[in-house]
Amino acid sequence: MKFRCERDVLVEALGTAGRATASRGGALPVLAGIRTELTGDELTLTGHDLELTITVAVRDGVRGERDGVAILPARLVSDVVKALPPGAVEVEVDGDQARITASRSEFTLRVFPVDEFPRLPEPTGDAVTLDAAELAGALRQVVPAASSDDARPILTGVLVAAEAGGLRLVATDSYRLAVRDLPGRSVLAEGQSVLVPSRALNDLTKVLAGVDQLTLRLGERDASFEAGDVRLTTMLIEGEFPNYKGLIPTSHPNRLTVSREALLEGLRRVKLLAREATPVRLAMTSDGLDLVAVTQDVGQAHESLDAKYEGTELTVAFNPDYLLQGIEVLAGDEVLIETVDALKPALVRSPEHADFLYLLMPVRVS
Repeated sequence: MKFRCERDVLVEALGTAGRATASRGGALPVLAGIRTELTGDELTLTGHDLELTITVAVRDGVRGERDGVAILPARLVSDVVKALPPGAVEVEVDGDQARITASRSEFTLRVFPVDEFPRLPEPTGDAVTLDAAELAGALRQVVPAASSDDARPILTGVLVAAEAGGLRLVATDSYRLAVRDLPGRSVLAEGQSVLVPSRALNDLTKVLAGVDQLTLRLGERDASFEAGDVRLTTMLIEGEFPNYKGLIPTSHPNRLTVSREALLEGLRRVKLLAREATPVRLAMTSDGLDLVAVTQDVGQAHESLDAKYEGTELTVAFNPDYLLQGIEVLAGDEVLIETVDALKPALVRSPEHADFLYLLMPVRVS
């Protein structure tokens, strides 16, 4: 195999495909490699770790000289190409070695045996076209609420469920819950749902930048997303997602409405004194909102904000990072925080956009 490609084009493609490579390869060292295939003037790069597959087709900026397939060491080849001077990069694979040259620089790398690379899964299911920007926005709101604890695999996924009138995305780590509705989107039959790994969806948000449309295929055991020249395929998580609907309070006697930007700025300042897992307290009265953080032997921070409050005077404490993450992805200029008391879940949402809600468990304070 032999081809020439513009350095920046190759760096971007290697970075995208490399997100799906295994960091060390584990029992299959070849999974730490990127499958590189040249056909004419089209270069296809694929990363695969048995659960996630990312394939990138590169057509612009490639000039092929000799077709072939090779498994290049992902991290090393990416670092080498990134370090080369701007311009064309030539890659030639002969036997078990890859020769990479640009200007006066030359590198020789060992490659993995091609026959050790696992067979790549073919996407299954009917194709459905979605608006890429809308889906990317929904994923940015929901995916951060999924758990990163592999000991609770069900909670590391995002529930994709068909609801009356559209599609719903749900994620929770048991401390918070994010729910986003996509009205008018039909991917599954009503009542059906699948559980997609949040890691795959996090990678998908990066792929969707600058893309207008996305093609989604949902199979029995996998989900495939095609956006532009990139295809991402992931295995689905098997198991029963928690009954999240039962967590959402049906009524909230206390309602606080405050400027989103003012609340974000205030939380970021007060959070400086929220050390060692110290929560931030929200004291809500008819006079407005006070933000307070007190860390013993360090100090305290206090900030007052103008706000409209309806209900009984109440102080509720939250993990400041979780609260910030929910508010940062809200649409609109205002934030509505609805509470029952200091210990029951609070709802954080935009009064202008009803398609997203963020539920957050308070922190018990003395």
